Amino acid sequence: MVSIEEALRIIEDQKIDLESELKPLEEALGYALATNTAAPFDVPEFDNSAMDGYALCGLYQEYQLVGEVAAGDSNDISLKDGEAVRIFTGARVPKEATAVMMQEKTSVKENTLFLDEMPKAGQNIRKKGGQLIQGREVFEQGHILNPPSLALMGSLGMEKLEVVSKPTINIISTGNELVKPGQPKTEGQIYESNSYAISGALQQFGFQHHKKTQIKDDFEATKAGIKTALDSCDVLIISGGISVGDYDFVKQSLEENGVNELFYKVFQKPGKPLYFGRKENQFVFALPGNPASSLTCFYVYVLQLLQRLSGYENVGLTTYQFPIKHAYKNTFGRPSFLKAAVIDGQVEVLDGQGSSMIQSMAKGNALAFVDDGEALNEGDLVRCKLIS
Repeated sequence: MVSIEEALRIIEDQKIDLESELKPLEEALGYALATNTAAPFDVPEFDNSAMDGYALCGLYQEYQLVGEVAAGDSNDISLKDGEAVRIFTGARVPKEATAVMMQEKTSVKENTLFLDEMPKAGQNIRKKGGQLIQGREVFEQGHILNPPSLALMGSLGMEKLEVVSKPTINIISTGNELVKPGQPKTEGQIYESNSYAISGALQQFGFQHHKKTQIKDDFEATKAGIKTALDSCDVLIISGGISVGDYDFVKQSLEENGVNELFYKVFQKPGKPLYFGRKENQFVFALPGNPASSLTCFYVYVLQLLQRLSGYENVGLTTYQFPIKHAYKNTFGRPSFLKAAVIDGQVEVLDGQGSSMIQSMAKGNALAFVDDGEALNEGDLVRCKLIS
């Protein structure tokens, strides 16, 4: 058995070879850039108007209107002192323009423009290269592409981006008692739910599972199912069958399939029977079968590895500190990740802390970490990982 810190360190110490691929811009959200990116041209490429109004030559309150410039126009318009043109947001500003005055502060009579106030040199003109200069670094390798990143890359004309490939993930759930939702069940059976929780958590952080399989508690079936799953994935996540009961065959089946154990069992609650192994460049997590245990282990351990495999520099859920709303003492005999709710800057440990109880986790938004035997008074700071 290892401590929480040891388990996280073992995951962090794994040597990983990253692979890259070209991804269309519209599919690159949440990926890490595989290379440094430089601007292929100035942004903006030309002086342009920051708003609808009038481009002015000289600083006066009265001008002669001589034309119009719309966004996208490529015709050159020259201005003489005292002249102005109607201009629209994003349109190229004539090189002789001194300023742009917003239309709300103007009036026009016949071909004469009147300003309500004196203009200031350079106002409302976005200068060429004001955001980026050609050749200047835009993003470093490892930058996680968010919506503004995609907008900027699109504005640079980049149709495809070289990104770090994300791992292919397979899910196996085990148990004779499990029945798929929507199917009839008999007394003693339960509807399978863990694979939906894991699949949803993957999607929450920008991952997708490749295949999802349900296997009975049978050694040969478990061994064969793991072999098949390992044939088509980088990471295999197994739910259930990892404890020490008579029908828990996952650990032995992993050994039979050449998976090397890196740790088994973590001194924590929930999720003590957690397994982590490796076969060459493939990784396996075998999670406990209880729903809250399974999902907790995903958030604390599995996510960290998946993000590392995807080229992320900062991995795992960020830990925050919040004052606790009420006194609490950990009497479970192990360091604990507790289902909690952070509301208005305070954390409340919820009822229903049992490993099988998922409703309280669904109503909460955090995992509060309380060490073994730790006693907290109202207002004491608690370490929390926000899960939603």
